[in-house]
Amino acid sequence: MKRPAPAPAFRHIAVYSACLAAGTFLLQWLDYGRLARTHSTDIYVALIAVGFLALGIYIGMRVVGAARTPDFDGNPRAQVALGISPRELTVLQEIAAGRSNKEIAARLHLSPATVKTHAARLYDKLGARRRTDATRKARELGLLP
Repeated sequence: MKRPAPAPAFRHIAVYSACLAAGTFLLQWLDYGRLARTHSTDIYVALIAVGFLALGIYIGMRVVGAARTPDFDGNPRAQVALGISPRELTVLQEIAAGRSNKEIAARLHLSPATVKTHAARLYDKLGARRRTDATRKARELGLLP
């Protein structure tokens, strides 16, 4: 004996789900309406505060603008007076960044011995004994930012 095909359960589930969703939406909308009526002043004050905040940021950016720092030139007169070559200046910048001789050599495509020679010449020219001394004196002279 052949059984009759069951009623499409999917249709019943879809209708039931749609009814639940509509009911939930209606309850949420009613709750929102009650909230809007009881706290309307707070909502208006918050909207006005957000508006003034946005206006203040906009005016601040337009009127005050970003503080402009003068371009760093590396004090070319001190460079020439000390006899620091452009490559030595590049090595000095890498030293100031805290990199080791091996790291500097890899970044500048030099041998570690060449970096060591540049560093030794920099120490002599700046009258420094260590990397930190060289960095401090270079900053005092305006060779480094």
